[in-house]
Amino acid sequence: MSHRQIPYESAFEDYLRSRGVPYVGVDQTRKAIFAGARLKSFDFIVYFPGQRHWIVDVKGRMFPYVNNRGARCYWENWVSRDDIESLGEWQAVFGDEFEARFVFAYFLGGPPDRWPVWRPHGFRSEHYLFLSVRLADYREHCRPRSASWDTVAVPRAVFRRIIGPIEGPAG
Repeated sequence: MSHRQIPYESAFEDYLRSRGVPYVGVDQTRKAIFAGARLKSFDFIVYFPGQRHWIVDVKGRMFPYVNNRGARCYWENWVSRDDIESLGEWQAVFGDEFEARFVFAYFLGGPPDRWPVWRPHGFRSEHYLFLSVRLADYREHCRPRSASWDTVAVPRAVFRRIIGPIEGPAG
């Protein structure tokens, strides 16, 4: 396993390894090789036998998220417009055998009876849930979230329809 500094990415890498899913992690310390390029790098290429390979950008979120008013928010799914554009460009570079996806890595907090129905993944005494959405589906349904941060999000009800668990050799 690589030495990733971001816990969400480390947990996702552990998830893939524990299920025997082949992948290549992108070394974020080598961003200099993309000097002059306007594309943000992605996090993983994931290979599922018999399926299109995934170009993955992991987005870590808390479930639930407590906002600045103290309210619990579920299914946070915002990304930057740059995330969308860069991931789309990477898909074009890699071609039709690859599919760009966001993987939302939810750090599960609160009581387990409030967690989503999918089985969580234990990592370093914490629990995570990994759900994926095709870039094309996310792009189709996203709406502006913050003009100042240049972010978008998919409405929660729609997001819950277009996300799904990671499907691979071991489930």
